[in-house]
Amino acid sequence: MTASEQDKFDEMHMPNGSVREAYQGYNEWLEQQDQGWMRRKAFEAESFFRKTGITFNVYGEDDAEERLIPFDQVPRIITGGEWRKLSRGIEQRVRALNAFMHDLYHRQEIIWSGRLPERLFRDNAAWLPQMVGFTPPGGVYTHIVGIDLVRTGPDEFMVLEDNARTPSGVSYMLENRETMMAMFPELFSKVNVCDVSDYPRKLAKSLAACAPEGVEGNPSIAVLTPGIYNSAYYEHAFLADQMGAELVEGSDLRVIDGKVHMRTTVGFKPVDVIYRRVDDEFLDPLTFNPSSVLGVPGIMDVYRAGNITIANAPGTGVADDKAIYSFMPEIVEFYTGEKPLLPNVETFRCADPDALKYVLDNLADLVVKEVHGSGGYGMLIGPTASKKEIAEFRHKLEARPENYIAQPTLSLSTCPIFTKKGLAPRHVDLRPFVLCSPEGVTITPGGLTRVALKKGSLVVNSSQGGGTKDSWVLDD
Repeated sequence: MTASEQDKFDEMHMPNGSVREAYQGYNEWLEQQDQGWMRRKAFEAESFFRKTGITFNVYGEDDAEERLIPFDQVPRIITGGEWRKLSRGIEQRVRALNAFMHDLYHRQEIIWSGRLPERLFRDNAAWLPQMVGFTPPGGVYTHIVGIDLVRTGPDEFMVLEDNARTPSGVSYMLENRETMMAMFPELFSKVNVCDVSDYPRKLAKSLAACAPEGVEGNPSIAVLTPGIYNSAYYEHAFLADQMGAELVEGSDLRVIDGKVHMRTTVGFKPVDVIYRRVDDEFLDPLTFNPSSVLGVPGIMDVYRAGNITIANAPGTGVADDKAIYSFMPEIVEFYTGEKPLLPNVETFRCADPDALKYVLDNLADLVVKEVHGSGGYGMLIGPTASKKEIAEFRHKLEARPENYIAQPTLSLSTCPIFTKKGLAPRHVDLRPFVLCSPEGVTITPGGLTRVALKKGSLVVNSSQGGGTKDSWVLDD
């Protein structure tokens, strides 16, 4: 282990090699297991995922074949006390995000106060003028939110990114747990772990609570997918099935008498809530992209008339903007009157001349990201980049500084993965999933842990070779 690796916070082991409190029960069980048997279990997990069809697609690749997301069988474990502290910070942030969305499409008080530059939404493609003056049913904009967290020390958690548009990955969280319980049932009788299997039921309940006024009986819920060629189609189908909702494509829906209806075997039936996994641009060809065949002509008129709930609300992508992210401490304080319980990662806004100069002078030490980027694309990791890559990125920055933010290279925490030679530390992040409705905020205990499987790598995205782990919150 190098000196730099020793500086990383290992979530399982203390610097002296002893096991931390969270992992005591798991470690006692692990020491009793045969290593050959554990290796066979790794192949068993891969076979389970392949049979279940847990795959994703990578856009832009020649083969474009479906891939398995690598799964590591060593869980990522968080104590109940740590989780309670995290939950308070996550709820505070999500409530502030929802209030921010409402303000941005109404009075824009945060702009008039001088806390947020007007240019951040005026020139932002994710800000939709069609949402101005309109409040979604129940007043909720961000029905499902994913907050990406990183850890750098025993009590040091930070928010790396907000996902308020269409956060993905919850199906992997659920399947990871089901796989672990199938492979190691005796482990869950030894270690008391909070349940996550009721997420689909809670999702359905939360979405139903956001139905438009006047809906009688149980609201009808549908999951709108772009189709089988979408990278997250497995998740769309999985969640629809688990919720007992209909999985539909745009061609299955039409506007009839001012309401959205879906095609069934007995004719068209009204829909009250649409959990959409289609981007804003393709949602309604009469309002947005006229060439879209993925959406529903006229759905925005029905929405603005208050006759359908769309989750998440169109226009929430503004909150995913990394330039907006850099103002989240101010946003949280403005709408809650409290200091953020979860800090941001220090962020340099390249649109500011002084920040740009600093970033250009220190490119080799920083991580630079596109403000609208996702999936690990369009970014520079200075410490691992070549001189050529740094030079090319310098030109991009100089040409369009407003398109980038930069952050220091964090000393991300590590969790062990199971390798042929035994346990080895790898960097991880965490995406808890949050449900919002007029009835309150629900945070699933744990979330999706993504792990950088390559030694020393900081990139955890599945599209960039990362894998996943089961995330445990101890029920104490």
